[in-house]
Amino acid sequence: MARLDLNRSGEMEVFVRVVASGGLSAAARSLRMTPSAVSKLLARLEARLGARLINRSTRSLTLTPEGQVFHDQAVRVLADIDEAERAVASSARPRGRVRVNASVGFGAHWLIPLVPAFTARYPEVALDLVLTDQVVDLMDARTDVAIRVGPMPASSLMARKLLETRMAVVAAPDYLARRGTPETPDDLAAHDLIGFNFTRHLAGWPLLTTDGQKIIHRFDSPVTAGDGETARALALAGAGLARLSLIHIQPDLDAGRLVKVLEPFNPGDIEEVRAVYVGHGGRLPSRVRVFLDFLAEAVR
Repeated sequence: MARLDLNRSGEMEVFVRVVASGGLSAAARSLRMTPSAVSKLLARLEARLGARLINRSTRSLTLTPEGQVFHDQAVRVLADIDEAERAVASSARPRGRVRVNASVGFGAHWLIPLVPAFTARYPEVALDLVLTDQVVDLMDARTDVAIRVGPMPASSLMARKLLETRMAVVAAPDYLARRGTPETPDDLAAHDLIGFNFTRHLAGWPLLTTDGQKIIHRFDSPVTAGDGETARALALAGAGLARLSLIHIQPDLDAGRLVKVLEPFNPGDIEEVRAVYVGHGGRLPSRVRVFLDFLAEAVR
Protein backbone atom coordinates (compact mmCIF):
# COMPACT_ATOMS: atom_id res chain seq x y z
CA MET A 1 0.00 0.00 0.00
CA ALA A 2 1.31 3.47 -0.88
CA ARG A 3 2.34 5.65 2.03
CA LEU A 4 -0.27 8.28 2.89
CA ASP A 5 0.90 11.89 2.63
CA LEU A 6 -0.95 13.68 5.42
CA ASN A 7 0.60 17.11 4.69
CA ARG A 8 -1.01 17.85 1.33
CA SER A 9 -3.73 20.18 2.61
CA GLY A 10 -1.15 22.04 4.69
CA GLU A 11 1.06 22.50 1.65
CA MET A 12 -1.92 23.78 -0.33
CA GLU A 13 -2.80 26.23 2.44
CA VAL A 14 0.73 27.65 2.48
CA PHE A 15 0.89 27.84 -1.31
CA VAL A 16 -2.47 29.65 -1.54
CA ARG A 17 -1.44 32.04 1.24
CA VAL A 18 1.83 32.87 -0.57
CA VAL A 19 -0.10 33.73 -3.73
CA ALA A 20 -2.69 35.81 -1.84
CA SER A 21 0.01 37.64 0.14
CA GLY A 22 2.17 38.32 -2.90
CA GLY A 23 5.36 37.16 -1.23
CA LEU A 24 7.03 34.62 1.03
CA SER A 25 7.70 37.04 3.90
CA ALA A 26 4.13 38.32 4.10
CA ALA A 27 2.76 34.77 3.97
CA ALA A 28 5.22 33.65 6.64
CA ARG A 29 4.08 36.42 8.98
CA SER A 30 0.40 35.58 8.52
CA LEU A 31 1.11 31.87 9.08
CA ARG A 32 3.50 32.51 12.00
CA MET A 33 6.25 30.65 10.17
CA THR A 34 9.75 31.70 9.14
CA PRO A 35 10.34 32.70 5.50
CA SER A 36 12.89 29.89 5.19
CA ALA A 37 10.31 27.33 6.36
CA VAL A 38 7.80 28.60 3.78
CA SER A 39 10.47 28.51 1.07
CA LYS A 40 11.46 24.94 1.94
CA LEU A 41 7.83 23.83 1.95
CA LEU A 42 7.26 25.31 -1.52
CA ALA A 43 10.43 23.67 -2.79
CA ARG A 44 9.28 20.32 -1.40
CA LEU A 45 5.86 20.78 -3.02
CA GLU A 46 7.40 21.61 -6.40
CA ALA A 47 9.74 18.62 -6.14
CA ARG A 48 6.86 16.28 -5.35
CA LEU A 49 4.78 17.61 -8.23
CA GLY A 50 7.72 17.72 -10.61
CA ALA A 51 6.84 21.22 -11.78
CA ARG A 52 7.78 24.78 -10.96
CA LEU A 53 4.76 26.61 -9.53
CA ILE A 54 6.13 30.09 -8.84
CA ASN A 55 8.78 32.23 -10.52
CA ARG A 56 10.39 34.17 -7.70
CA SER A 57 12.56 37.31 -7.75
CA THR A 58 13.74 39.68 -5.04
CA ARG A 59 10.82 42.02 -5.79
CA SER A 60 7.89 39.88 -6.89
CA LEU A 61 6.54 36.46 -7.69
CA THR A 62 4.42 35.22 -10.59
CA LEU A 63 2.59 31.96 -11.11
CA THR A 64 3.71 29.63 -13.86
CA PRO A 65 0.96 28.09 -16.01
CA GLU A 66 1.27 24.91 -13.91
CA GLY A 67 1.14 27.04 -10.76
CA GLN A 68 -2.05 28.75 -11.89
CA VAL A 69 -3.75 25.41 -12.50
CA PHE A 70 -2.62 24.06 -9.12
CA HIS A 71 -3.66 27.28 -7.35
CA ASP A 72 -7.19 27.18 -8.78
CA GLN A 73 -7.61 23.54 -7.82
CA ALA A 74 -6.08 24.09 -4.36
CA VAL A 75 -8.52 26.91 -3.58
CA ARG A 76 -11.44 24.62 -4.44
CA VAL A 77 -10.03 21.74 -2.41
CA LEU A 78 -9.50 23.93 0.65
CA ALA A 79 -13.02 25.32 0.29
CA ASP A 80 -14.40 21.76 0.16
CA ILE A 81 -12.46 20.88 3.31
CA ASP A 82 -13.88 23.94 5.08
CA GLU A 83 -17.37 23.00 3.92
CA ALA A 84 -16.99 19.40 5.11
CA GLU A 85 -15.79 20.50 8.55
CA ARG A 86 -18.57 23.07 8.88
CA ALA A 87 -21.19 20.52 7.84
CA VAL A 88 -20.07 18.19 10.61
CA ALA A 89 -19.87 21.01 13.17
CA SER A 90 -22.96 22.90 12.00
CA SER A 91 -24.84 22.07 15.17
CA ALA A 92 -22.03 23.36 17.40
CA ARG A 93 -22.19 26.84 18.88
CA PRO A 94 -19.87 29.42 17.24
CA ARG A 95 -16.76 29.84 19.31
CA GLY A 96 -13.30 31.35 19.08
CA ARG A 97 -11.83 34.82 18.60
CA VAL A 98 -12.79 37.31 15.88
CA ARG A 99 -10.23 40.05 15.25
CA VAL A 100 -11.96 43.18 13.89
CA ASN A 101 -10.33 46.30 12.44
CA ALA A 102 -12.44 49.45 12.06
CA SER A 103 -12.01 53.19 11.72
CA VAL A 104 -11.98 55.08 14.99
CA GLY A 105 -15.26 56.86 14.22
CA PHE A 106 -17.16 53.76 13.11
CA GLY A 107 -15.78 51.80 16.02
CA ALA A 108 -16.71 54.42 18.61
CA HIS A 109 -20.22 55.23 17.34
CA TRP A 110 -21.39 51.96 15.80
CA LEU A 111 -19.26 48.98 16.73
CA ILE A 112 -18.57 49.43 20.45
CA PRO A 113 -22.25 50.03 21.36
CA LEU A 114 -23.10 46.67 19.72
CA VAL A 115 -20.56 44.62 21.67
CA PRO A 116 -22.72 43.85 24.74
CA ALA A 117 -25.59 42.51 22.61
CA PHE A 118 -23.24 40.43 20.45
CA THR A 119 -21.39 38.85 23.36
CA ALA A 120 -24.71 38.12 25.08
CA ARG A 121 -25.94 36.29 21.98
CA TYR A 122 -22.63 34.50 21.31
CA PRO A 123 -20.90 34.09 24.69
CA GLU A 124 -18.26 31.73 23.28
CA VAL A 125 -17.08 34.20 20.63
CA ALA A 126 -14.46 36.71 21.79
CA LEU A 127 -13.99 40.03 19.95
CA ASP A 128 -10.55 41.56 19.47
CA LEU A 129 -11.13 45.18 18.35
CA VAL A 130 -8.47 47.38 16.74
CA LEU A 131 -9.56 50.94 15.87
CA THR A 132 -7.47 52.87 13.34
CA ASP A 133 -8.09 54.90 10.20
CA GLN A 134 -5.04 53.34 8.55
CA VAL A 135 -5.78 50.57 6.04
CA VAL A 136 -4.29 47.30 7.26
CA ASP A 137 -3.39 44.15 5.37
CA LEU A 138 -5.82 41.57 6.71
CA MET A 139 -3.41 38.64 6.53
CA ASP A 140 -0.38 40.55 7.82
CA ALA A 141 -2.41 41.83 10.78
CA ARG A 142 -4.17 38.45 11.25
CA THR A 143 -7.51 40.28 10.95
CA ASP A 144 -10.76 38.44 10.30
CA VAL A 145 -12.95 41.44 9.39
CA ALA A 146 -12.10 45.03 8.48
CA ILE A 147 -14.69 47.81 8.20
CA ARG A 148 -13.76 50.12 5.32
CA VAL A 149 -15.36 53.29 3.96
CA GLY A 150 -15.19 54.45 0.35
CA PRO A 151 -14.18 52.86 -2.95
CA MET A 152 -12.73 49.37 -2.73
CA PRO A 153 -9.84 48.58 -5.08
CA ALA A 154 -9.81 45.29 -6.94
CA SER A 155 -8.51 42.50 -4.73
CA SER A 156 -9.07 38.88 -3.75
CA LEU A 157 -10.91 40.00 -0.59
CA MET A 158 -14.61 39.44 -0.08
CA ALA A 159 -16.84 42.40 0.86
CA ARG A 160 -20.31 42.84 2.34
CA LYS A 161 -22.06 46.19 2.08
CA LEU A 162 -23.32 47.49 5.43
CA LEU A 163 -24.64 50.98 4.67
CA GLU A 164 -24.13 54.20 2.72
CA THR A 165 -23.17 57.64 4.02
CA ARG A 166 -22.72 61.23 2.82
CA MET A 167 -20.13 63.80 3.81
CA ALA A 168 -20.77 67.34 5.05
CA VAL A 169 -18.73 70.41 5.98
CA VAL A 170 -19.55 71.31 9.57
CA ALA A 171 -18.50 73.59 12.39
CA ALA A 172 -19.41 74.31 15.99
CA PRO A 173 -21.88 77.19 16.55
CA ASP A 174 -19.36 79.10 18.69
CA TYR A 175 -16.75 78.94 15.90
CA LEU A 176 -19.27 80.33 13.40
CA ALA A 177 -20.23 83.05 15.88
CA ARG A 178 -16.57 84.09 16.15
CA ARG A 179 -15.49 83.71 12.52
CA GLY A 180 -18.68 83.99 10.50
CA THR A 181 -20.44 81.45 8.30
CA PRO A 182 -18.92 80.80 4.84
CA GLU A 183 -21.46 81.33 2.07
CA THR A 184 -19.40 80.07 -0.90
CA PRO A 185 -16.23 77.93 -1.26
CA ASP A 186 -14.27 81.14 -1.91
CA ASP A 187 -15.01 82.19 1.68
CA LEU A 188 -13.01 79.21 3.00
CA ALA A 189 -9.78 81.17 2.50
CA ALA A 190 -10.70 83.19 5.61
CA HIS A 191 -11.34 80.12 7.77
CA ASP A 192 -9.41 77.42 9.64
CA LEU A 193 -9.96 74.03 7.98
CA ILE A 194 -9.25 70.78 9.79
CA GLY A 195 -7.43 68.29 7.56
CA PHE A 196 -6.25 64.69 7.82
CA ASN A 197 -2.66 63.51 7.97
CA PHE A 198 -2.92 59.90 6.80
CA THR A 199 -1.56 59.20 3.32
CA ARG A 200 -4.63 57.59 1.73
CA HIS A 201 -6.81 60.64 2.42
CA LEU A 202 -7.73 62.90 -0.48
CA ALA A 203 -5.71 66.12 -0.27
CA GLY A 204 -8.68 68.46 -0.35
CA TRP A 205 -12.47 68.71 -0.18
CA PRO A 206 -14.75 67.93 -3.14
CA LEU A 207 -17.07 70.91 -3.58
CA LEU A 208 -19.25 72.45 -6.28
CA THR A 209 -18.51 75.84 -7.78
CA THR A 210 -21.18 78.50 -8.19
CA ASP A 211 -21.81 77.21 -11.74
CA GLY A 212 -22.16 73.59 -10.57
CA GLN A 213 -18.74 72.25 -11.53
CA LYS A 214 -17.09 69.80 -9.13
CA ILE A 215 -13.65 70.83 -7.90
CA ILE A 216 -11.21 69.75 -5.22
CA HIS A 217 -10.68 72.61 -2.77
CA ARG A 218 -7.10 72.30 -1.53
CA PHE A 219 -5.83 74.05 1.57
CA ASP A 220 -3.20 74.19 4.28
CA SER A 221 -4.51 73.20 7.70
CA PRO A 222 -3.52 74.87 10.97
CA VAL A 223 -4.24 71.51 12.60
CA THR A 224 -4.58 68.01 11.14
CA ALA A 225 -6.02 64.79 12.55
CA GLY A 226 -5.03 61.17 12.19
CA ASP A 227 -8.61 59.86 12.30
CA GLY A 228 -12.19 60.99 11.90
CA GLU A 229 -12.97 60.94 15.62
CA THR A 230 -10.11 63.34 16.37
CA ALA A 231 -11.29 65.66 13.58
CA ARG A 232 -14.79 65.53 15.06
CA ALA A 233 -13.48 66.42 18.52
CA LEU A 234 -11.51 69.35 17.06
CA ALA A 235 -14.61 70.64 15.29
CA LEU A 236 -16.67 70.32 18.48
CA ALA A 237 -13.97 72.27 20.32
CA GLY A 238 -14.27 75.13 17.84
CA ALA A 239 -10.91 74.59 16.15
CA GLY A 240 -12.32 75.08 12.66
CA LEU A 241 -14.39 73.61 9.86
CA ALA A 242 -14.25 69.87 9.14
CA ARG A 243 -15.62 67.63 6.39
CA LEU A 244 -16.95 64.53 8.11
CA SER A 245 -19.15 61.52 7.50
CA LEU A 246 -22.77 61.82 8.56
CA ILE A 247 -22.71 58.35 10.13
CA HIS A 248 -20.29 59.78 12.71
CA ILE A 249 -21.76 63.23 13.34
CA GLN A 250 -25.54 62.90 12.93
CA PRO A 251 -26.13 62.92 16.74
CA ASP A 252 -24.03 66.11 16.96
CA LEU A 253 -26.10 67.71 14.19
CA ASP A 254 -29.36 66.65 15.83
CA ALA A 255 -28.23 68.10 19.16
CA GLY A 256 -26.96 71.34 17.61
CA ARG A 257 -23.36 70.74 18.66
CA LEU A 258 -22.33 70.94 14.99
CA VAL A 259 -23.94 72.83 12.10
CA LYS A 260 -23.71 72.08 8.36
CA VAL A 261 -22.29 74.81 6.14
CA LEU A 262 -21.94 75.18 2.34
CA GLU A 263 -24.69 72.59 1.71
CA PRO A 264 -25.61 74.20 -1.68
CA PHE A 265 -22.05 73.35 -2.73
CA ASN A 266 -22.03 69.80 -1.36
CA PRO A 267 -21.53 67.42 -4.33
CA GLY A 268 -23.61 64.81 -2.48
CA ASP A 269 -21.15 61.99 -3.15
CA ILE A 270 -22.09 58.71 -1.49
CA GLU A 271 -19.57 56.47 0.24
CA GLU A 272 -20.26 52.82 1.00
CA VAL A 273 -19.32 51.20 4.29
CA ARG A 274 -18.27 47.56 3.82
CA ALA A 275 -17.15 44.65 5.93
CA VAL A 276 -14.12 43.17 4.18
CA TYR A 277 -12.83 39.69 4.91
CA VAL A 278 -10.78 36.79 3.55
CA GLY A 279 -12.78 33.80 2.38
CA HIS A 280 -12.41 30.79 0.12
CA GLY A 281 -15.32 31.21 -2.25
CA GLY A 282 -17.26 33.08 0.45
CA ARG A 283 -17.03 30.22 2.98
CA LEU A 284 -16.27 31.41 6.49
CA PRO A 285 -15.74 30.03 9.99
CA SER A 286 -18.98 30.18 11.93
CA ARG A 287 -17.48 32.66 14.43
CA VAL A 288 -16.82 35.14 11.58
CA ARG A 289 -20.08 34.43 9.79
CA VAL A 290 -22.25 35.15 12.85
CA PHE A 291 -20.34 38.38 13.51
CA LEU A 292 -20.92 39.59 9.94
CA ASP A 293 -24.61 38.64 10.06
CA PHE A 294 -25.08 40.35 13.44
CA LEU A 295 -23.28 43.52 12.30
CA ALA A 296 -25.24 43.77 9.05
CA GLU A 297 -28.53 43.28 10.89
CA ALA A 298 -27.68 45.79 13.62
CA VAL A 299 -26.49 48.67 11.42
CA ARG A 300 -29.37 48.24 8.98
